[in-house]
Amino acid sequence: MSEHLIARARDSRALTPVGRKAPRRRWPSFELRMMLPALLVLVLITVLPFIMLIAMSFAKVRLLGGVSLSMNGFGNWSDVLTDPATWHSWGVTLLFFVLAVGMEMIVGTVLALILNSMRRGQSLAFSLVLLPMFLAPITVGLLGNFLLDPTIGLYSWVMESLHLVGAHQSVFGSQTTAMLAVTTLDMWEWAPLVALIVLAGLTSVSPSVLEAASVDGAGYLRTLFSIVIPSILPVLLVALLVRSMDAVRYYDIVHITTGGGPANTTWVISLQLNEKVQATAVDGITTLIGQSAVIGITMLVFTIIIANVFVRVLDRRGLMK
Repeated sequence: MSEHLIARARDSRALTPVGRKAPRRRWPSFELRMMLPALLVLVLITVLPFIMLIAMSFAKVRLLGGVSLSMNGFGNWSDVLTDPATWHSWGVTLLFFVLAVGMEMIVGTVLALILNSMRRGQSLAFSLVLLPMFLAPITVGLLGNFLLDPTIGLYSWVMESLHLVGAHQSVFGSQTTAMLAVTTLDMWEWAPLVALIVLAGLTSVSPSVLEAASVDGAGYLRTLFSIVIPSILPVLLVALLVRSMDAVRYYDIVHITTGGGPANTTWVISLQLNEKVQATAVDGITTLIGQSAVIGITMLVFTIIIANVFVRVLDRRGLMK
């Protein structure tokens, strides 16, 4: 009897309300057909160029008479990985990465805390803080060149008055200050983004918990490091991830201000990539395009490693659920 009932229930699930069998879903489904144009565009602008990039990293590329590839194995990889200039540019990039991202996280978090504590004029102050973020990086570089000009720059005059630099000394022309100058410009532009992300996280901190900590006699610093920072830690890690992935591709400001100098002090990996591409564009038959592809792939791998590290940190802390 029970087997008969089970069979009838199975048959009833296979029937429509009018007693007919439900038609099988066709493949591709309606949703997939609607998404297909967007997927094709995505493949054209991402997947195919990436495949071409990998192919060029193992080939000699000729531009005259049309683009053509002739495979040369790991020759490009060997040339790049044994090039001292490339390793030097990676060292400079890592130095910039630590300084810029560290400064942006500290300054951005402090700005967010100040804005969150304001009771009047918060909207106006928030708008002013976010202004640098909406400027193009090349504009920031030009502005930095003007403000730090050794003859007419306002900031150069202030630093000379405070005896921080010598008279008519170029901040971008000194090996001791060039990296700090370009790092500060990048921090000025992107610390507001960190502040925006952290400020959004501060709104999730429970006011009742802060009030209880105040009643228990906890000071501001203890409340900050014992309650606020642990509560917004996922947001801080997200901000750190966003800025870390972007710092690896740093190019515009350093290209406009120092051009990689003085003495290659600010020669980041993106400038090394650009140099090989520009050298390729001169004669059109050089193999430097393949080496440029190798550098681009290493930058991508470095970015993926950074992303995976932060995702694992979030996952271990149970913040990915």
